[in-house]
Amino acid sequence: MFETILIKPVFNLLVAIYALIPGHNLGIAIIIFTVLMRILMWPLVKKQLHHAKAMRELQPEIKRIKKEAGSDRQKAAIATMALYKEREIRPLAGAGYILIQLPLLIALYRGVNRVANNPQAIIDNSYSVVLRLDHMQELKQDITKFDSTFVGTVDLTRRATEDNGIYWGAMTFVILSALVQYYSSKQLMVSGNEKKSLRKLLKDQSEGKDVDQSEINEAAGRFTLYIIPGMIFLVSLGLVAALPFYWFINGLIGYMQQRRILNQDQTELLATVDGKPAVAEVAQTENKKPNAKQKREAMKAGKITPSKTNNRR
Repeated sequence: MFETILIKPVFNLLVAIYALIPGHNLGIAIIIFTVLMRILMWPLVKKQLHHAKAMRELQPEIKRIKKEAGSDRQKAAIATMALYKEREIRPLAGAGYILIQLPLLIALYRGVNRVANNPQAIIDNSYSVVLRLDHMQELKQDITKFDSTFVGTVDLTRRATEDNGIYWGAMTFVILSALVQYYSSKQLMVSGNEKKSLRKLLKDQSEGKDVDQSEINEAAGRFTLYIIPGMIFLVSLGLVAALPFYWFINGLIGYMQQRRILNQDQTELLATVDGKPAVAEVAQTENKKPNAKQKREAMKAGKITPSKTNNRR
């Protein structure tokens, strides 16, 4: 069932892209496939990023609540949930993208792995409508015409670690996929002033000391910042290069999308979730004055006049 519903459709979409593009190159086909998937899933991605943005900007409010509640954790939890409800934030609402991305990755792995083991699989597993494409007809006659490289440089059907040593072309994508995952995760992390290690917090908790659960969650997040990229690196070592290559391209696009959303002008981004404002402007929440660059941009937009700027000085 998984084969019919997911693996074959994903595989055939990739093969169709490969057969239609000029040059018929697997690496370019994977890039186009990844961009297409990102476009189709943009609503989910955008929702996830807005929630991440909202959660980051609520941290001053959450810290204030915890400070006022003191050692009363139940009071802090109730007040925090009330704040989420007031700002229309559901902490797990952005998980939809992850739930879709994982089966997609598995389907891509299954399909590409078959072709790596036997290039004839590109013919045997294609729909009849895909087989009618001109280049597919050529491959039926001569499967050696199948170009499994990234623009002739890296063979995407080979693995980073092989019996005869390291294949550095594939290893490059393994390293890049881990790095882009690290920076993407770091980009979404909330930075606090006081950072205790997860080990220290768990030790304090075992000794009966009062430890805030949110501190444990934040420390666990910092811990996974290194663990997840490390796991991606180790897993990718045994995969054909097409998979870490896809992971890298997907992560790179995701990083740029995150950067665009998270760095939007604060006067325009009221982190909207389901069409409703999620958080107030950072400048208002944290009582910060605009810097010189923000003043110049506001003057250009007509939001403040030079006289008002001078009066503030």
